[in-house]
Amino acid sequence: MENQWTELTCRVAVGDLDEMAAIAQMVVGAGLYIEDYSDLEEKTLEIAHIDLIDEELVAKDRAHALIHLYLPPEMSPAEPISYIGRRCEECGIPVEISTEGVREEDWSTAWKRYYHPIELSGRLAICPSWEEYHPREGQKIIRLDPGMAFGTGTHETTRLCLKLLERSLRPGMSMLDVGTGSGILAICARLLGSARTVGVDIDEVAVRVARENAALNGCGEIELICGDLAADVTGSFDLICANIVADAILRLSKDLPALMHENSVCVVSGIIDTRCGEVEAGLRAAGLEPFETELQNGWAAIACRKAG
Repeated sequence: MENQWTELTCRVAVGDLDEMAAIAQMVVGAGLYIEDYSDLEEKTLEIAHIDLIDEELVAKDRAHALIHLYLPPEMSPAEPISYIGRRCEECGIPVEISTEGVREEDWSTAWKRYYHPIELSGRLAICPSWEEYHPREGQKIIRLDPGMAFGTGTHETTRLCLKLLERSLRPGMSMLDVGTGSGILAICARLLGSARTVGVDIDEVAVRVARENAALNGCGEIELICGDLAADVTGSFDLICANIVADAILRLSKDLPALMHENSVCVVSGIIDTRCGEVEAGLRAAGLEPFETELQNGWAAIACRKAG
């Protein structure tokens, strides 16, 4: 019997599309596409008269968008459905999720077209298992394969967070990765010389995947916790990273100062650039002072310290 890929479709309000796309990218990295017809007339009038559009296209739902994700046969659809459901609930995003099997030949080879070695910086590179990569002198390679879910380093949010992580981390520092996902940030920190390194995520699947990735990269000593930030993490950290989404950052910001000392740095990412001001205000209200912002392709990451 031919192996089946699963098409997972998420239907959300157009206003929630950017946040939902960020969550979806955490699951597959690539291998997704978006249907958004909210500006159909505006775009079409630039190239043709509206009367020439196919009636089926005109009838499309303008208030909602569809995000299609493609899951390989070895990935149980229950895992990403659970992850997306929980993340959407955290962010207050109503979502309808449906699934449909698709033929393996349609997508099994397509993945490899999208995944190649990625040089994050002079010190870090990500490489899938089937690719060859010759690192620069002193450069560390992180081995992560697509399909293992929750972040592969291709998305701007991860790259921005890593950029600020590199800038702040010194060997021997302690590091906390909030919403660890694939574990990529914790793994990078450990390879760059962090001491105590902790990753926490509310999703047990993410924690299992992060543990597998840590072992793959010789970082089995990373502490990985399935639980809630405020209830399950103790102590203080020199560096905290949270590559999640804006609404989740605003909710957890009140818990961050208790995990920091006066010289700690906290990096938050997964922020659509139009919400930077809102997130910065929320961080200040929680007792944190933003001091550096990185922007790329409509996304933002913010570094902050304890105020006062």
